[in-house]
This record gives sequence, structure tokens and C-alpha cells, in this order.
Amino acid sequence: MTDDTDGRVEARAPAEFGLVQAWWGDGKGKTTAALGMGVRAAGHGYRVHLLQFMKGGAASVEDVRGEYRAIAQVDGFSYEHTGHYGWHGFADGTDDDDHAAKARGGLERARNLVAAAGDADLSAPLPLDGDPEDGVHLLILDEILYAANRDLIDPADVVDLVASKPDGLELVCTGGHDHPDYLADESDLVSEVRKERHPIDAGQRARKGTEF
Repeated sequence: MTDDTDGRVEARAPAEFGLVQAWWGDGKGKTTAALGMGVRAAGHGYRVHLLQFMKGGAASVEDVRGEYRAIAQVDGFSYEHTGHYGWHGFADGTDDDDHAAKARGGLERARNLVAAAGDADLSAPLPLDGDPEDGVHLLILDEILYAANRDLIDPADVVDLVASKPDGLELVCTGGHDHPDYLADESDLVSEVRKERHPIDAGQRARKGTEF
């Protein structure tokens, strides 16, 4: 269902945003769940932005991920990627120091986006084509927990980032196989995505359309 005759969604403001969500675990689906929430929020006319940490992938994963093409078609939903190609700790020819530098850059960008949301009126509609630096209603920090679990960024800095969040900003943090104990007192929702079976354990490589 659309809001007007040209099929475009009308910009609106959420009435009940402002919680902190943490999605972690060794199962597939953390990013997928966050993206689903982003699409849902954008469909209601809320401004959404995705900031991805550590989503460089591997030799079997293309640089352009399917979600980027899809997000580009959704009014009010934008994204950016700050990860280093390859995976930290893997023998893939990438430098772990470069991964750390990229993760720290992502953290600084996240701080800027949270501060920008604090300067915006989140109780009002935001332009669907506006710059995320002018404020968003929903900010997804994909794989930030993975970066913290691997000590590429300090977990204490993640806590400080969450604590600085303005009241009206819904903040979704994903990633990592280890429980984010450091966010135990900061999160309103904590979901563990647990692996019961995964085809990667049987040698299946990442598949286009499901993993990227």
C-alpha cells in the first residue's frame, strides 16, 4: 500500500522509536534481520541509514552486495560501508592493522551520525532523500559488535556511543559470536541468533542472493 498517487512513501516521524537493539550469535540472520527492520521502517516513511563495519567479505564474495542495490531502490533508506576487504584474522592476504584502522574509522563515523541525530528534530518527518548527517530515525550499525569482540575497537567506546544516543533514535547494533556483555545494561532488546546447522560447515561457499 502506498501513501499517494505517484506510488511514493510520504515522510513521517515514528511515535515510539528510541530503543537500543543488540543482535549477536553464531547463526546466520543478524544482518538480514536488521535490514528487514530498515525496510519496514522506511516503508512507514521514517529515515533509515545503514553503516556497515567489517563487511568486506572474501574472494568468493563480490564487492557489490545485493542489499546495496535493493536499498538504493527504497525511499528513505541509505547505506555506507567502512569495512576493509577480506576478513580480520583470516589468511587472505589482508593486513589486520588495516582492518583495525577501518573499524576505528567506522566508529568515528558512527559517532558523527549519532551526534547529528541529536541535533535533528526526530519527532518530525525527515526528508527521505536527506543526508544522514542531517539526522535519521533508525541507525543500523552492522557488525559493530563483531569489531568490538575482535578488539578492533574498544567495547567501552561502543558503550559510550550508545550512551550518547538521543532519545528518539532507534539504534540497532549487530555482529559477533560472543555475547556483548558490555551492552547488557545499555540494550533494550538483545537477540541471539544461534546456529543449529550451517552449510558453510559442510564446505558450502557464500552464495549470491543469500549471503551477499
